Amino acid sequence: MSTEPIYPWGDSRRYNTYSGYFRRTFGGRVQKLTIDAGFTCPNRDGTVGTGGCTYCNNDAFNPSYCNSVKPILQQVEEGIEFHANRYRRAENFLAYFQAFSNTHAPLEKLKEIYAQALAHPKVVGLVIGTRPDCIDEAKLDYLAELAQHHYVIVEYGIESCHNQTLKRINRGHTYEQAEWAIRETAKRGIRTGAHLIFGLPGESREQMLSEAAIISQLPLDTVKFHQLQIVTDTTMEKDFLAHPEQFQLFELQEYLSFLANFLEKFNPNIVVERFVNEVPPWFLVAPNWGSYRADQLGVMFEKLLEARNTWQGKKFS
Repeated sequence: MSTEPIYPWGDSRRYNTYSGYFRRTFGGRVQKLTIDAGFTCPNRDGTVGTGGCTYCNNDAFNPSYCNSVKPILQQVEEGIEFHANRYRRAENFLAYFQAFSNTHAPLEKLKEIYAQALAHPKVVGLVIGTRPDCIDEAKLDYLAELAQHHYVIVEYGIESCHNQTLKRINRGHTYEQAEWAIRETAKRGIRTGAHLIFGLPGESREQMLSEAAIISQLPLDTVKFHQLQIVTDTTMEKDFLAHPEQFQLFELQEYLSFLANFLEKFNPNIVVERFVNEVPPWFLVAPNWGSYRADQLGVMFEKLLEARNTWQGKKFS
């Protein structure tokens, strides 16, 4: 008989993992297919501003098969083929609308785009990455209808709970807007996700740690955390090269230790989809953590949690 402890999320992993969440939700592996539907962002096209977020270069995370000039269905089919060898157990797929803000269009346009993805027989749902200022009640009501028959999750870029930081990185929205969007989404029975960046300029480690309590009170299903990375061809790259003293980027071991402190205080019911970010090395300016991949960092992180005899939510209240 195993003597490993079982944590509140139902397994022996020391944090509430995305793989465990998928097993509980789907009974097996489901693979996400990244789709570029040609959206832009309101802080790029002049709706609320121009220039985009200072850290953002979408080319750094779009896979090769993902190109907005291709029809949605073609991207789905090429994505399934792309993942066929690596994830042979994946029978079903989620269309992941990732690039830019994927609700930043009129409702009728959104209906057309999402319907194309759901038309493929192996696509069982949608993952929609967007901003809190690109959603409204009519769009949410429509997504609630879809969610009655498909897996639908809307992932909001919060990035920081501190409005001064959001202004500095040119997000173009406030934390209060993010909280409204998340609560309105969850209220309609739609799964909700959030994204948070640690290490943004101007934030102390204490300010970042305080976000554990703030985010824990939101009706979230999943979160993505990652360390700030300075990426080529961004405004932040120029700022970093001109004034490196204004940035306090995490060293690897420091980040893992910070994350352990954060997760101790974090709601154990919220699934941690990701806690590190990877960009191709030719895009990365700083920090340099060596050649570690995300799965290797995951092993290192769980060993740290074990050594400290801690887990997600140990100090949550």
